Amino acid sequence: MGVRRIMATSGGFTSTDLWDVMKPGKTLLRMLELTQKERPRLCFLLTASGDNPGYLARSYASMSETACTTTHLQLFTQPNAPITDQILNSDVIWVGGGSVANLLALWKLHEVDLALRQAYESGVVLGGVSAGSICWHEGGPTDSFGVKLRPVTNGLALLPFGNAVHYDSEAQRRPMAHQMVVDEIFKTIYATDDGVGILYENEVATEVISDKPTTDLKSGPAAYLIRKIDGQVVEERLAPGPII
Repeated sequence: MGVRRIMATSGGFTSTDLWDVMKPGKTLLRMLELTQKERPRLCFLLTASGDNPGYLARSYASMSETACTTTHLQLFTQPNAPITDQILNSDVIWVGGGSVANLLALWKLHEVDLALRQAYESGVVLGGVSAGSICWHEGGPTDSFGVKLRPVTNGLALLPFGNAVHYDSEAQRRPMAHQMVVDEIFKTIYATDDGVGILYENEVATEVISDKPTTDLKSGPAAYLIRKIDGQVVEERLAPGPII
């Protein structure tokens, strides 16, 4: 069995000079690189957005100049391909943003969760943004239920931690992440600023990656480790680079 890998991000794509045109950021490119294949097979799972056609089209377009074969698995209004085959025949799975609560419910209904567990164990590189980051963890703060954040706790738990996304851009995220550790909903939470991802290998956070070049490692976008030490919540900043 090879290395199990997940890239959990608050990014994945970066903007271009063209209106509404994106390109893959360093986090997604790193996932492709990790396959060690000349033309890896990338599968988009955009369940969290209801398989939004515009989102899907932009996702395909963003990969047009990247050396990979791109496919997708949709569940609305019915699966467009045999679920297990589509997932296991991929080298990289990218899960888009949206409602993580709806995503988890539909994945369970269609047994996508079972296929993803099998893919993880077989070495398929998994990853995603926002809902597509929280889903791999035990759970985390989410706006799936409304404007006020609430906890979701039924994530796939491939990673035995909580997860907080958009940590620097949405004011509710940091205090709720801290409170969830206080309340021991999660013993440990990993968080990411926008445009930042954490690479996990065999359930260990090994590297922080920024989609854009980072000039200030001390104060720029980063990841964070939040846990309780001696009864106090401690937040440790993890700058882009290997996690020591």
